[in-house]
Amino acid sequence: MNARTPNTAPMRDAVWIHDQIVPAGEPWMGTVTAGQLLRIVDLEGNQAVDTLFYNARGTEERYSAVDTIRAQGNIYLTTGSALRSNLGATMLTIVEDTCGRHDTLGGACSAESNAVRYALEKRHMHSCRDNFLLALAQHDGQLDKRDLPSNINFFMNVPVTPEGGLEFADGISAAGRYVQLRAHMDVLVLISNCPQLNNPCNAYNPTPIQILIRAAG
Repeated sequence: MNARTPNTAPMRDAVWIHDQIVPAGEPWMGTVTAGQLLRIVDLEGNQAVDTLFYNARGTEERYSAVDTIRAQGNIYLTTGSALRSNLGATMLTIVEDTCGRHDTLGGACSAESNAVRYALEKRHMHSCRDNFLLALAQHDGQLDKRDLPSNINFFMNVPVTPEGGLEFADGISAAGRYVQLRAHMDVLVLISNCPQLNNPCNAYNPTPIQILIRAAG
């Protein structure tokens, strides 16, 4: 664990049982138990954080973008949003959000999307899908590429055009902004601190994030 003293007043007042810096472009995987708080901090601003959640007691239940969007009637996430599973249960709720909006539609970058969106020679650049697969391979061998549903992109700005298309736009986050979630079940958290260099989601410069977990209560 890379310990770091949180740098905002709300953080200093809290007792964090886990405090880790995830380097630019790297994956992270960990468990948050029911009642605990998970805070993801955009340390330098405009860093996309691709995230998936699984029921830690049965990973066949996992975050569902479709069920979440349907239940809240909104394609963006912010304070009050309940993240639903593919079984319709509330996995986590966003209880604080100093960014204001998070993407549910843009998906995770991959070798294939790098080639299609940018250029064939970009195919082999590091991607979030690579990060997800690396973290899963290092976990317990029970999850693989078939277990990667559509993810959340925390801090990422993906507006929908009047024609119904998606745009990868400049971020609306800034240094020190965070999203905080309360777990309603034991959840396995899978994060790719996005390595993307080809669109504005990271301001063309991937940067570290901070992961904090606070005890229930």
